[in-house]
Amino acid sequence: MPQSIKKNAEERMDKAIGALKRDLSSLRAGRATPALLDRVEAEYYGTMTPVSQMASITTPDARTLIIQPWDKSSLGAIEKAIMKSDIGLTPTNDGNVIRLSIPPLTEERRADLVKLTRKYGEEAKVAIRNIRRDAIEQIKKLEKNGVSEDESRRHQEDIQKFTDRAVADVEKVLAAKEKEIMEV
Repeated sequence: MPQSIKKNAEERMDKAIGALKRDLSSLRAGRATPALLDRVEAEYYGTMTPVSQMASITTPDARTLIIQPWDKSSLGAIEKAIMKSDIGLTPTNDGNVIRLSIPPLTEERRADLVKLTRKYGEEAKVAIRNIRRDAIEQIKKLEKNGVSEDESRRHQEDIQKFTDRAVADVEKVLAAKEKEIMEV
């Protein structure tokens, strides 16, 4: 039973790190990446649909994204969705494709992005600590139901090791993203 608690806690911590990576991939770091449009949804036949499911998104160079819808009638809806989104880019529509030019980031914008990155990182750390707390509470309940105190303590130490590893992974991810943002 304690093994399944530890395994579950470790898997949940890994998922928290994965969610952090997804959140950070949608941050604009001055370089074109299709992940910028991951959260953008356009209305398509009455349903909100992610742009990535409506079009092919390519990056011909480091500062340009080209969105080519599979259905030409959805071009206007995709353009509107990008305008409404919080990515801060203005699309240009030539009738066949939508182009997004990504301007270089200002120093002030870079600092704002680093703050946002750290906020996401702190949220991930809080999630990891909550997972640790839940797992340790479950281990302590087992201690009341017959697991020895030494064994319980050993399992709690294992959970703490998972937590320390996960927090270190979050720090690595944040450092890499901050370095990417601060690159000129």
